[in-house]
Amino acid sequence: MSLKDCIIKTEYRSPVDNVITEFYIPLLSEAKLYKRAVGFFSSTALIEVSKGISKLALNGGKIKIVASPYLSEEDIMAIKKGYNDRDKIIENALLRQITNKISDYYSLERLNLLAHLISNNILDIKIAYLEKNGMIGMYHEKMGLIEDFEGNVVAFSGSMNESATAMSANYETIDVFCNWKQSEKERVDLKEKAFMSIWNDNEVNIKVVEFPKLSEAIIDKYKKKNVNFKIDDQEFKDLKTKIDIKIPNDISLYSYQKEAINNWKLKNYCGIFDMATGTGKTYTALAAIEDIYNNLNRNLAVIIVCPYQHLVEQWVVDIKKFGVYPIICYSSSHQRNWKDNVKISVKNYNLKLLKFFCIITTNATFSSSFLQKQIRALNGNILLVIDEAHNFGARNLNKALPENIPYRLALSATLERHGDIEGTEKLYDYFGKKCIEYTLKEAISNNMLTPYYYYPIIVTLDESELSSYVELTKKLITSINKHRSKDKKNIRLNDYEKMLLIKRARIVAGAKNKLIELKRIMLDYRNNNHILVYCGATTINDFDYDEYTVDAEEIRQIDAVTNLLGNTLDMKVCQFTSKETIKDRENIKKAFEDGDFIQALIAIRCLDEGVNIPSIETAFILASSTNPKEYIQRRGRVLRKFKGKKFARIYDFITLPIPLEEINIYPNDVVNNVKGLVKREIIRMQDFNNLSENPYINDELIYDILASYDVRLNEEEVDKNVI
Repeated sequence: MSLKDCIIKTEYRSPVDNVITEFYIPLLSEAKLYKRAVGFFSSTALIEVSKGISKLALNGGKIKIVASPYLSEEDIMAIKKGYNDRDKIIENALLRQITNKISDYYSLERLNLLAHLISNNILDIKIAYLEKNGMIGMYHEKMGLIEDFEGNVVAFSGSMNESATAMSANYETIDVFCNWKQSEKERVDLKEKAFMSIWNDNEVNIKVVEFPKLSEAIIDKYKKKNVNFKIDDQEFKDLKTKIDIKIPNDISLYSYQKEAINNWKLKNYCGIFDMATGTGKTYTALAAIEDIYNNLNRNLAVIIVCPYQHLVEQWVVDIKKFGVYPIICYSSSHQRNWKDNVKISVKNYNLKLLKFFCIITTNATFSSSFLQKQIRALNGNILLVIDEAHNFGARNLNKALPENIPYRLALSATLERHGDIEGTEKLYDYFGKKCIEYTLKEAISNNMLTPYYYYPIIVTLDESELSSYVELTKKLITSINKHRSKDKKNIRLNDYEKMLLIKRARIVAGAKNKLIELKRIMLDYRNNNHILVYCGATTINDFDYDEYTVDAEEIRQIDAVTNLLGNTLDMKVCQFTSKETIKDRENIKKAFEDGDFIQALIAIRCLDEGVNIPSIETAFILASSTNPKEYIQRRGRVLRKFKGKKFARIYDFITLPIPLEEINIYPNDVVNNVKGLVKREIIRMQDFNNLSENPYINDELIYDILASYDVRLNEEEVDKNVI
């Protein structure tokens, strides 16, 4: 390629055009010579000049930079008083601009690159200033010339300074001329002659000097052992300007997805997509974004929020297929300057200099003071999409939902928050009504998800566990009766009661007999692949409790299971937790899918929301909380379609406090204090069993448990039972 093959506009305006990715990088990639006259010399100016030059350097090109010293009033007065010390004063002024204050990765790598280019005689820097009648002034011309290997030259000039602010935030422009265009050739030639006249110190009243100590100082200050010539690709790979949002040709929407989008549109683009896990919520939402984008004349700011960082990255992969290159916002984002990009985008969108931008962020970053301030400052067409939106019924997240956003979309398979009527109502108040309710039953019937066989495994508490459970239950009942009305419909637990629930849940989740049963069943699967073992979720998230905290009980259980499968049964296993990096998780998923290196994944909760591992065929659920959200999501992990996967198997460990044959030997008060646990376990059993391929096999077991414990379920108990 040559410069002639590049798309070159006659003018670039910094807020509207991405000058770096649209002009500097593509043109300098084809260049052999870059001549640049900038404003004042500084480290930050060098950083901005460096953008795009790495490929030029690899091509064997050369760079010539002319800059002006930044002289203080004291410098100018000193020059007036001592003419012979002029160069020394200017040199000191230049060295002052080589700063220690730069700390971000990309800037330091760019300065390292420049230091290498100087030491290898690829980059030359000269300093120019005006000189007339013994007085000096600032040379402040701003222009540049880019020449390729065929002799094609692009010249540019204008008001843009070499600073990060001018490059992206201020409303400044550059004009561009190409020497292969007859009408512009003379302009290019004039600028070429002017630059070379200055460079060779032949321009009247302009003095040009080389300062060897300046180059030495840059090398000493910034040069490291290795140089990164891929810095442009790394820093700007996600800042492309393509925004032609379009459903990819290889993605076809199902009728229920189209219906959801149409209903959302009829509700003025506010509503909820209640769709079972694995039925395409993400693609439905992206297609919905395309619809509103086109209907609002392609003028839209989009904010997408996900619970975790790995889900952000999954959204990024999918949204790029639709032609959108988002700003990726969270603490460890590879877009190191994401905060600057957000501020610039918000400012330019409000000034109507930018018609579209997209942010993808985590719940935590979305609710941070920085992003809240930026989002609440936005005006105009704004769309908020929240994945796993049930989380925003919690008080700490609900207050982060901005009222200045006119268009809203909530995605969740479990929007109703178990035991939290108030939180659920807040979600409906903010997002509106459901635009679709596509159930798990429909998904399985329509072959969107894999059918499954359900095998409940009964385990019981030992004497010590039962005693602790009953004691905690008594304390819980006493506290509720003391501090609450008898109306359990509106029950709201205090911190002490939540703590009691958590302790009780840990007993159930970590029941010792579970490992014994797991070993017995796993003996039949020790040579199989595509196995998932879910370890205990021992915290309670039903009442706005911190559902992202992993506690010591969970860690102990996952390590015990890992030891059992990996050492005792000699299986190839791997933990899948929040400790693994995104890259590690991708490698684990690939090895698990292949089956040669990993037979079984052992997980806690990081698989619950959004992680897609469709090759799972057999799941062992050692523990679930009383929250339907959790066990519905866990079931959904196992039912995703996969090549060659005809059905899935789910082994659900049902915890009963007392063996059925021993209930009669326990006092009535003990049995009554454990009925709540039995009810909760039966509710989950029935839910799983009703949609399975083998429901009749388990019906008799469910009946026996209900009869033995003298438990009756009605709708209110199913929905409201707490203790």
